[in-house]
Amino acid sequence: MNIKVKFLDISTEPAVLINNEDALKIGGKDNDRVRVEGKGSTTALLNVSDFVCPGEAILSSNLKDKIKASDGDELNIVYASSPESVRNIRKKMDNEKLSKEEISAIVTDILENRLSKIEISAWLTALYINCMDIDEIAAFTEAMVDTGDRVVFDRSPVYDFHSMGGVPGNKITPIVVSIVAAAGFMLPKTSSRAISSACGTSDFVETFCDVEMDAETLKRISEKVGGVLAWGGAMNLAPVDDLVIKVEHPLGINPRAQMLASILSKKLAIGATHLVMDIPTGSGTKVPTIEVARTYARDFMDLGEKLGIHIECAITYADQPVGSAIGPKLEARECIRILEGEKHPASVIEKACDIAGIILEMGGVANGGEKARELLDSGAAMKKFREIVAAQGGNRDIKSSDLVPGAYVTEVISSKSGYVHAISNKDLVSIAKAAGSPSDKGAGIILMKKKGQRVEKGDVLFEIYGDNEAKVDRAKELAAKYKPYEIEGMLLKRVTAPRTR
Repeated sequence: MNIKVKFLDISTEPAVLINNEDALKIGGKDNDRVRVEGKGSTTALLNVSDFVCPGEAILSSNLKDKIKASDGDELNIVYASSPESVRNIRKKMDNEKLSKEEISAIVTDILENRLSKIEISAWLTALYINCMDIDEIAAFTEAMVDTGDRVVFDRSPVYDFHSMGGVPGNKITPIVVSIVAAAGFMLPKTSSRAISSACGTSDFVETFCDVEMDAETLKRISEKVGGVLAWGGAMNLAPVDDLVIKVEHPLGINPRAQMLASILSKKLAIGATHLVMDIPTGSGTKVPTIEVARTYARDFMDLGEKLGIHIECAITYADQPVGSAIGPKLEARECIRILEGEKHPASVIEKACDIAGIILEMGGVANGGEKARELLDSGAAMKKFREIVAAQGGNRDIKSSDLVPGAYVTEVISSKSGYVHAISNKDLVSIAKAAGSPSDKGAGIILMKKKGQRVEKGDVLFEIYGDNEAKVDRAKELAAKYKPYEIEGMLLKRVTAPRTR
């Protein structure tokens, strides 16, 4: 049926809105699928309303590129039956094992808009409850890679590392990449922006150089300089993963199979031959215990064998933030200070050198951790960092002092004396986000006290920075509500025996 169309810039899944009269003609109803055919074609969800005149249709603007049409064009809109992959999703809901072909069909249908958000939610829920075995996850990973581009390097091997996340202030990426590249190896690092955290790696790296680049630019810089600090979202690497993440985020779930496939699909697409997985472990993180971390490590290594990637894992401490800074400019400043030769915070230096050391040992370097520290202390890593920054359009003479945090700052004071017994990562993330991080680049937190340190009443526990005074005030109110620090004296409880006469 030919219908004149108009595009509407609304945030929704691909949708077509038509009149009841036209819906009857094509034999469709609300939430059925329709095929929209112009110079290109795609599938979308049907919505029916008398708000639209007969013979006309309103299409969500995210369909425009696929059907190659403009306002006023006449397009053919026809009923489309439910795809076979819906049955595959039901099989997984019944805890049945899926074949490689069945998994590939689901992934392809997500890419082609043949599955609604409700059906993708059902898929994620099925994975959350029933999971997948290693063969299924490997097939899921390869299917996601096949939906996008692959980077093929002329150099080999290709080293990479990835953190599972969950710990704020994990600003080690530029340090690790610079050390590894300074040692003569190639590490093309793609990172993400914050989804639920206060600051993703790309959020702070973009404060001093460009992170948005295509795959060809990533390849050129990596092969020339040895390292790159890129935002993966600017490239067409495993695009289905990004579509699925948008659905799983409001559900508040992160199915194990989806997370494993998500991580490794990006690494497979980037051509990684050697990968170190950082598994931050501690209270309030994605991986709460060492036992769970070991299970993840085994899964990653088993998947690596099936996918042709040599994977080693580092289980790292995550009961409190890494370093002192949380937020884009604050994290960038702390990171660059360490490259400049600053010896604190020690936790950032230790973690960066440990991760870089494992990569160096994978490349045949003896005592990798010591070699990594030598490259950092000698200034070789800083020299390489400047080369990477310049290659990505930044200032080769970048200094930590160039990163100026927000002009508005307030202090959070301890109400009692004692020792820092615990720090809530989750609460600090909420406070930093309330201050404006990561969209406000100057917003964030500087921790003045860490776990185990002595605190006197009236001492500053942390400072809140922001580009907006009202946001800083709201963040301080949140800090008073959440109380992210637990402070206890050395005497936890007095136990006495009953008195006898």
